[in-house]
Amino acid sequence: MFNILRKFRRSDAGAVTVDWVVLTAAIVGLGVAVVVTILQTTADGAEGLGAHLDEQTIKTY
Repeated sequence: MFNILRKFRRSDAGAVTVDWVVLTAAIVGLGVAVVVTILQTTADGAEGLGAHLDEQTIKTY
């Protein structure tokens, strides 16, 4: 029984899984932050363009 506990304590296979989970979570978080930033910037630009187009008049002769 003591040998089994010693082998379990020396095993590091679970540590690699934890590293991958943390790395994946960081990548997903960064991706979400980028998407949110791009969507906000795009929405602001679209509102500005819409306001500019609303100000324009059509000349008819």
